Amino acid sequence: MVILSVDYGDARTGIAVCDRLQLLASPVTVINQSYEPKVIAEINELVKKHGAEKIVVGLPKNMDGTQGERALKCTAFAEKLQVETGVETVMWDERLTTVSAHRALNVTNVTGKKRKEIVDAVSAVMILEDYLASKK
Repeated sequence: MVILSVDYGDARTGIAVCDRLQLLASPVTVINQSYEPKVIAEINELVKKHGAEKIVVGLPKNMDGTQGERALKCTAFAEKLQVETGVETVMWDERLTTVSAHRALNVTNVTGKKRKEIVDAVSAVMILEDYLASKK
């Protein structure tokens, strides 16, 4: 089953996808858009293009496990995404994925503008990898 993951943000939204065997998660793109209906439309196109059968949306919980304003916004976004795409959409705890993505980019020496362009897609990969690991 192909799964698409989403790291939803106010200005940028990272997208990743796994192969049908769920062995490899790869970055797809970063959607540089703040208008939610356009973000959903672009994700819908990517779902069709990649044949995704499930969508995993990052849930930015607080460090104590509670859900703040951002988590509620992401949950509402995921609900709209499921209605629009018709694809099962699940939430996945994404605590520290952006920090981990920055660390990974440090190791590979990606800096400046290039880092800003890809960090959200790397975060989406990490969300998807965590989700896939939990299913094994």
